[in-house]
Amino acid sequence: MEEYLDVLTPDGQHTGTAKPRSSVHKNGDFHRAVHVWIYAESTGEILLQRRADCKESWPGCWDVSSAGHISAGDTSLISARREMQEELGITLPEEAFELLFEYLEQSVINNGTFINNEFNDVYLVTTLDPIPLEAFTLQDEEVSEVKYISWKEFRELLLKKDAAYVPYDMNGKYGQLFQILDDRYKENTKERLLSIQKMLNRYKPVNLTAELSGLSKGDKEALVLTVEAAKFLDCIFYEQVWCSNPALKKWLEQHSEDSEYDKLKFAYFLVNKGPWSCLDDNKAFLTTADSAVKLSKEAAKPVFGWEGLKFREAFPQAKPQGANFYPPDMDKAEFDLWKSTLDKEQQELAVGFFTVIRRHKDSLLDNTPLHTELSTINLSCNSKTSKAHNLLIVPYSEEYTSYLKDAADLLHKAGDVADTPSLKRLLKAKGDAFLTNDYYDSDIAWMELDSLVDVTIGPYETYEDALYGYKATFEAFIGIRDEGATSQVKLFSNHLQDLENNLPLDDKYKSKHVTAAPIRVIELIYNTGDVKGPQTVAFNLPNDERIVNERGSAMVMLKNIAEAKFKSILLPIADACISKEQKQYVDFDSMFTHTVCHECCHGIGPHTIHLPDGRQSTVRLELQELHSALEEAKADIVGLWALQHLVDQGLLPKSLSESMYVSFLAGCFRSVRFGLEEAHGKGQALQFNWIYEKGGFLMHSNGTLSVDFTKVQEAVETLSREIMTIQAKGDKPSAKLLLDKYATLTQPLQLALSHLEAIQVPVDIYPSFTTLNQLSS
Repeated sequence: MEEYLDVLTPDGQHTGTAKPRSSVHKNGDFHRAVHVWIYAESTGEILLQRRADCKESWPGCWDVSSAGHISAGDTSLISARREMQEELGITLPEEAFELLFEYLEQSVINNGTFINNEFNDVYLVTTLDPIPLEAFTLQDEEVSEVKYISWKEFRELLLKKDAAYVPYDMNGKYGQLFQILDDRYKENTKERLLSIQKMLNRYKPVNLTAELSGLSKGDKEALVLTVEAAKFLDCIFYEQVWCSNPALKKWLEQHSEDSEYDKLKFAYFLVNKGPWSCLDDNKAFLTTADSAVKLSKEAAKPVFGWEGLKFREAFPQAKPQGANFYPPDMDKAEFDLWKSTLDKEQQELAVGFFTVIRRHKDSLLDNTPLHTELSTINLSCNSKTSKAHNLLIVPYSEEYTSYLKDAADLLHKAGDVADTPSLKRLLKAKGDAFLTNDYYDSDIAWMELDSLVDVTIGPYETYEDALYGYKATFEAFIGIRDEGATSQVKLFSNHLQDLENNLPLDDKYKSKHVTAAPIRVIELIYNTGDVKGPQTVAFNLPNDERIVNERGSAMVMLKNIAEAKFKSILLPIADACISKEQKQYVDFDSMFTHTVCHECCHGIGPHTIHLPDGRQSTVRLELQELHSALEEAKADIVGLWALQHLVDQGLLPKSLSESMYVSFLAGCFRSVRFGLEEAHGKGQALQFNWIYEKGGFLMHSNGTLSVDFTKVQEAVETLSREIMTIQAKGDKPSAKLLLDKYATLTQPLQLALSHLEAIQVPVDIYPSFTTLNQLSS
């Protein structure tokens, strides 16, 4: 039976039809294929195959290690594994395949009878040593022989257009393959060491402490057990970031004492909780050459004296948008099509906070031969049919059961010994939620917590899911409540409905029943899980729209984190970037007050919305991956508007009208330095550029900036209205236009950031928690 291929548009999108392979090449239809290159680190050689003499294209020529079309309904990664197995007899797991780039090959051969318009996904498999030639099982009708050749020699042969080798455009995109190998294996350890040391120096180590003397014996015992439970969530988060993240962490730790460079690699990995740098728009600071080594004894035919195939676990240089919440080869089109086949209840689970999406075949990988596994996936020649029924929903309680059972056990024990009733209820409810995957009751218990020991633990934020913004990551923030500061911030929760009523937004979008958000100020003593890179100073939870609509939200302010950032970062930024006349306005109280108001403003404005077609939805579901950045910008800018409103009402001192804007301006540079791939950084760039365009911020000839107090209020109000109107309408196209235009690194931002880098102002802090030593003593 002839192979069918999915027909694509000239820009690589599925048309929804499939044709026989011969027809595709006769008509010149666009389609997809895979190229897999096998590279041996120890010798610097690439494996080539000699194409069989019976091949329709380039018979008898030396070519890529293995290659083939992506059959209709198959995924790229499945095809890459299948072709390697079929052509070479090599069976390797998904984590061996590193997707390098996509390449469009266009050619006409055989007197015009073979037209090739082929999108190729180019993969690299990195082995430690060459695979013995006797270990291969060659597919006679495809491959006549294989050989290893130095990649540099191979590159020269291609540049010379040697007729014995299938040609590739070395001056075009395909030249990337050799550039990647050249960059990856250069002997420049000193340069790499200095580079990673410079990245690490952007985080200033700080020690955070808190007073424990006011705790009862039972609450202190509960605190110890809760910290132990939280450590399991760190394991889960590493897994959520990327499927091979835990293995890479273990490998780097094992080799961290091998050299100073290895020590720094592991240290920076711990800061970012993965191989992508948060402060560099998630650019990879490691490569597959730094990755873990795995041994597969069954990957090929056994050869006497050969231990087996050792390969590097590959990771993509581009951070996966879907993290490890979705199959690595799933795209939005596949997910959306599959979701459309589900009933309403299943659709809600598919886009819910507490589920992952997996392929049915995943459970078969360990026990089913690859040829069986692959052949059963292509259910029909229609890609939309076969792929749409290959996904399934897995609850967190099942996906992470090995960690959650232990964490739940510790939380139940903590609840048993806790003295404070609300703390006891919270810990037990969270333990139950870890086992049942139902977090409603535990989130209500969290909102009602009234205890010196303050615990936030569970899956909450959705920033890591850059594909849709649906899936929540596990985290824990454990601290001691600052009673004095907590009582001082009640002003904001007491006036939340008044702020909602007066929002610069059409009245039809306003809520008549905003619930006052409780505010708790704490001194942090431990955090873990999704606390990578820049440290948060506050959070507003839960994100469950049901609870937000029924009960509102609550917020927690991390005062000792905020103080550490102000002293270590904001003051040096203000000294470098704010005009001499306005530096006096930068103070901690203004910064902290705006942070409080920012978190309050997550609770007002549009959340549950009604669309023009009559459907009820939420801002999160409609704006998808754009939601996080726009929501952070909304909370920030509406927070400024709200402070001014409270000043005008005589509820806050008039002096705040100057200090809050100048402190906010200095804070813009702090947040933008997090990178424009991060929601807070992107949202901050949007605000700065909007206000600067409207004249609210001014740049002077010496490169410093100041606030024009006569224009800044109007700029803040117009941006508040713009963002909230987009949210209220669920208008994703307008959200994209706004972010594309304003969430960019403009010249004023670039000048300020360059200056801060030159004088080496830290970008953020890296906390350690010595208070834990008191708990264990």
